[in-house]
Amino acid sequence: MAIELYKDAHHICLMFNDLVKDAGDNAVQANQFLIVSDGQGALLDPSGNITYNSLVLAMQRYLPKKNLKYLFASHQDPDIIGALDKWLFSTECQLYVSQLWSRFVPHFCNLNRSDGRIVGIPDEGMPVPMGVTTIHAVPAHFLHAEGNFQFYDSRSKILFSGDMGASMVDAHDVSQPITTKEEFLDQLPAMRGFHQRYMVSNKVCRLWANMVRSMDLAMMVPQHGRYFVGREAIHAFLDWIENLQCGIDLFTQEHYRFHGQKLAV
Repeated sequence: MAIELYKDAHHICLMFNDLVKDAGDNAVQANQFLIVSDGQGALLDPSGNITYNSLVLAMQRYLPKKNLKYLFASHQDPDIIGALDKWLFSTECQLYVSQLWSRFVPHFCNLNRSDGRIVGIPDEGMPVPMGVTTIHAVPAHFLHAEGNFQFYDSRSKILFSGDMGASMVDAHDVSQPITTKEEFLDQLPAMRGFHQRYMVSNKVCRLWANMVRSMDLAMMVPQHGRYFVGREAIHAFLDWIENLQCGIDLFTQEHYRFHGQKLAV
């Protein structure tokens, strides 16, 4: 079932949160996003093979598959773009992904399938007009991938934030947004460990938080877990993440020890 994040006469943003439910306990919950603007469509982080068929069926209520114009990938992981070959085979869409990964993601495809279909996003980001909106690729490098982008829809004022803000929860919990500081604090146990391991350092978290504070946001919607609605909830997250020690901040020599038999010198 799709969750309508935004809708007006010309523009709609949808989240699909439960398409991984038949994949068993070994697959992480993931959200997929469809933006339809004046009849043109874009999928954001459309995920891998285990969701492909379900996503095609779910999106057809809102957009004919032939009208899919863009795929946007925050980074190169298989839970982001593992089904790329199927999308390129069955539509005429283009993929926007960091230029750092633009020569890696063709490995998801059969020979020559991706030729001329992949647009490398420069490190500073870029705007992509579509229908009555512009989708902005927003820099989020090292959060968690080396070349990482989030996507901002100027019509709905939604930041699709990829792994930033993610929580490890079951699909049935995702439909309830986080709207207050108290709700955010209640959600922290499902978020803290993920961010401590997957975000590279406090420095990049602070740089990212400073950027987001300058943006006009109505929502922040991550690829995993619940989404944030309104200034109070979004800024509660920013206040937390900019002070979080994570990634390389937490590593010491104890994490880099060889535990096998030492070689004779």
